[in-house]
Amino acid sequence: MKLYYEKDQKEDSLYNKKIAVFGFGNQGKAHALNLKDSGKNVRVALRKESKSWNLAKSQGLQVMGFEEAAKWANFIMILLPDQVQGAVYQKAIRPFLEKGDTLCFAHGLNIHFKEIEAPSFVNVIMVAPKSPGKLVRSTFLEGQGVPCLGAVYQNYEGSWNQVLSYADALGGLRAGLFQTTFKDETETDLFGEQSVLCGGVSELVKCGFETLVESGYPKELAYFECLHELKLIVDLFYEGGLTKMNEAVSETAEYGGYTRGNKVINKAETKENMKSVLREIQSGHFTEEYFKDARNGQKELFKRRDEEKSHLIEGVGFALRSNMSWMKRKENKNECRV
Repeated sequence: MKLYYEKDQKEDSLYNKKIAVFGFGNQGKAHALNLKDSGKNVRVALRKESKSWNLAKSQGLQVMGFEEAAKWANFIMILLPDQVQGAVYQKAIRPFLEKGDTLCFAHGLNIHFKEIEAPSFVNVIMVAPKSPGKLVRSTFLEGQGVPCLGAVYQNYEGSWNQVLSYADALGGLRAGLFQTTFKDETETDLFGEQSVLCGGVSELVKCGFETLVESGYPKELAYFECLHELKLIVDLFYEGGLTKMNEAVSETAEYGGYTRGNKVINKAETKENMKSVLREIQSGHFTEEYFKDARNGQKELFKRRDEEKSHLIEGVGFALRSNMSWMKRKENKNECRV
């Protein structure tokens, strides 16, 4: 993969662009504020009834409705939830696209699986920060940035230069932008979420917790050992990979990890299961299933969400975290209790 930094940007391709950021969630807020602070002509596009309307204005941003923003802009960054992008595009964006306009995404799902099909007279690009929005914003304010992925799906005119300019305005070129494709970004992103980051880790944590509790150990102790301390390990992974983690933990933990980890995770069987997950992503089966549920009111998503919240580990965690003043966080009012 080719890597680009600030020195690789030869010109600012956004200097004459009217940029509309659709959405003001985790990523939308960070993108809009970073673009504004980088001197770009940016507006936030929201539904008229959106609760984020006044929030965006309070941050010094100009706000427009979807259709108004689409008429005004010649560069549109779509940062809405995946399941609503297609409908908003068809109703409020597609009718107002003009020759040479640019559609930009931070995730390739809707383009790659053709939920959104752009006309041939526009650029279709992607700039995808590989961090949560809060980190995109905080690192920018510190004069740094987070790594980004960049891709061109459809090049009408000057697409790659716009990728570099947008990434630069976010602060991404300070950390580096990796050139990729919509296909690779979409499929690897979904796979990582499902098999490791969200799905795999959650299931491993619950299995460890249940094993200790079912073996007669206190549920609080099981929570600390299988969930609470996970952050310590993940932070070490983040800072220096597997090597730093193994160097930082005790030699007892290191030896136990080497010799017992593969008894928990059967590599051949797990990889075969992961390949099955990947095949469902590549074929479009997962996306079709997800959008079908979204059109059905997200009943399956909400059902699974409620099941997760009702797990014993969540009740134990709520009780323990309520006494951890250093976390300075507010628990969801609907979170279960012990």
